[in-house]
Amino acid sequence: MEQSFIGIKVEQYRKNAGLSLRELAKQASITPSMLSQIEKGHSNPSIQTLKSLAKVLDVPVFTFLMDEIDTRNLVVREGTRKQMIVDGLAYELVSPDFTSQLATAIMHLPPGKASSETPMSHKGEEVAYVLNGPVHLLLLGDEYSLETGDSVKIPAQALHQWKNPSKQAVSILFSVTPPSF
Repeated sequence: MEQSFIGIKVEQYRKNAGLSLRELAKQASITPSMLSQIEKGHSNPSIQTLKSLAKVLDVPVFTFLMDEIDTRNLVVREGTRKQMIVDGLAYELVSPDFTSQLATAIMHLPPGKASSETPMSHKGEEVAYVLNGPVHLLLLGDEYSLETGDSVKIPAQALHQWKNPSKQAVSILFSVTPPSF
């Protein structure tokens, strides 16, 4: 029988932790024989056993159940970024997609434009970095002038609005968790 995906993960994390099979089994309150069977793919662990192993190895339980990540899908080349137009504003998606808990994008704000007609909020926290400014930020009723290189954290549900008073386009890099556009 082939070694199971879960067994491979358990063995990998055990070895990374520098534990012998017997040491992990003892700390997880299972027999060394059971752990060996799991690692070889001859036995499927119960959820309780996975919880015990995860606790000892200091990893989330879901780590054992996740598919391997194809790192090629994590790299976004400058010329291949997804482009979006939302309410007349151009965005470039810096992160590969919107499938995780974090999305990063660049907002391009044309001269004399604002990100919205009135201050808006969203459920996610946001951190923004001004790639080229100046740009004005209205945040919870206070107005800030941000220059190139300045950054700001915008709390979840905080009313905010970006304004570009200059005669040149500005770009703002921001990350939002969870993603919302």
